[in-house]
Amino acid sequence: MAREADEVDRIVDAWRTQRPDLDFSPMEVLSRVDRLSRHLDRARRNAFHRSDLEPWEWDVLSALRRAGEPFQLSPKHLLQQTLVSSGTMTNRIDRLVERALVRREDDPDDGRSILVTLTDTGRIRVDAALTRLMDSESELLERLSHSERERVSALLRKLAIGFDA
Repeated sequence: MAREADEVDRIVDAWRTQRPDLDFSPMEVLSRVDRLSRHLDRARRNAFHRSDLEPWEWDVLSALRRAGEPFQLSPKHLLQQTLVSSGTMTNRIDRLVERALVRREDDPDDGRSILVTLTDTGRIRVDAALTRLMDSESELLERLSHSERERVSALLRKLAIGFDA
């Protein structure tokens, strides 16, 4: 039984004809990761757009939502989770405050610091986006069984740990 070919197979086959001296296995893996990343990016942008959020807003709001009740974090913790500069984070918080998705509160443990708190509107918006996101991501993975998803996840985790270190 012949396997189903994708665009990466066609590209790699053409390269193998032209450069049989090279090992194209990295391209077979990473070109697929790149193409899947583009599909994922589109699906995520669509899910966020349908919830009236920009991807950067999702990053901040979802970090607050994951924190659990009372859905608040210091700007420093938000920086650590979103990997942006402090100036960028300040700008993002300002814009989210303007949209009434978060509010700034004095930190009761440190009078010089603030906490960023998810508003009810922000929580509703991020929860709706999460539901849409999980629906979209499930569609992207519908061709894989549960055990195949677990295997792919484990292999990607193994690869990612090397980069995250």
